[in-house]
Amino acid sequence: MNIHEYQAKTLLKGFGMPVLEGRVARSPEEALIAARTLAGPVIVVKSQIHAGGRGAGRFKEDPNGKGGVRLVKSPDEAEEAARAMLNSTLVTKQTGPAGRVVHRLYIEDGCDIARELYLSLLVDRSTGRVTIVASEEGGMEIEEVASHSPEKIISQSIDPATGFSGYVGRKVARQLGLAGKTAAAFTRVVQSAYDAFVKLDCAIIEINPLVVTGAGTLVALDAKVSFDDNALFRHPELEELRDEAEEDPKELEAARHGLSYIALDGNIGCMVNGAGLAMATMDIIKLEGAEPANFLDVGGGATKERVVAAFKILLSDPNVEGLLVNIFGGIMRCDIIAQAVIEASREVKLHVPLVVRLEGTNVELGQKLIDESGLPIINADDLSDAARKIVAAVKSETAKKGARA
Repeated sequence: MNIHEYQAKTLLKGFGMPVLEGRVARSPEEALIAARTLAGPVIVVKSQIHAGGRGAGRFKEDPNGKGGVRLVKSPDEAEEAARAMLNSTLVTKQTGPAGRVVHRLYIEDGCDIARELYLSLLVDRSTGRVTIVASEEGGMEIEEVASHSPEKIISQSIDPATGFSGYVGRKVARQLGLAGKTAAAFTRVVQSAYDAFVKLDCAIIEINPLVVTGAGTLVALDAKVSFDDNALFRHPELEELRDEAEEDPKELEAARHGLSYIALDGNIGCMVNGAGLAMATMDIIKLEGAEPANFLDVGGGATKERVVAAFKILLSDPNVEGLLVNIFGGIMRCDIIAQAVIEASREVKLHVPLVVRLEGTNVELGQKLIDESGLPIINADDLSDAARKIVAAVKSETAKKGARA
């Protein structure tokens, strides 16, 4: 689960992270009031969306205008900027061409910037440890730094047995060229980020840029915090920070039905039970020259209700031109799964090709039910056969539509 910058800063400040004074605004009038409470003389008006690259982004309503982060010099200018930004669609590298509508702004004090650093904490899957990632090239996307200057990325894992220590902080500080009170301040910043990471079950904490001021102090000028969804049951207070307007409606609907769903950019909708099998299904679709439209794991109990919900979610994506169901009937028998697929197909009035691959208990009975259903559902013998058949069926339908046009 992601949260907004202002929410992340509020949480991190509670762990000792140095942040600037700021206020949230949902209207131009609130922006004016918020700006009047700040010291100035420079005020920053920041769009609050769940995407990076806001400063370099552009609004659809004014593509040649200013970006989603603006410097102003008076409360009146803050109000004017808010009027132009609120309820407008901001397009950045991370939002894609559709962009995101800005519903909130963060009105924040300006800052005397001497240097910009990059700092993040994340779980390194290769080591299973929380890892510090830092760079002297702050303010840039870390992917760009990795591309043109990989030697400038510092990585330091933290031993879970001992936790974060001052020695580790000082080591990374030296690699960043920090010394004296600035190095000590950096160690405190990392300590506060680590404490928050562990306490709140975070997936990532990213501060970009982490600013060294002219006075040698450190300030988190931006903050991104994402939480491990599987641990949210331990943090009901964090659920209150969720902004559903920033989330994919299909993913929200899937969560309500206990489905694991992630939207992608392809045209083949996938419904699978088991995360590993889902990943293999996506891979083999790509090997056949097509692109998966989603990751969707229905879990071990693929009931009719869940299958219907899954079909509706998949078909709500206008990019989906075909469906591939790939189910291993272990806990749930294949004949029960087949019946659920048949009933779901009738209920949603299926209008795209559907290929079903079943394996496991009662697989022959399940395939027979599908063959005798009277529906245009294609049985597949194995995963490779299923991928070939759905890609061919989609191509055939595309060719028919082209001929009719």
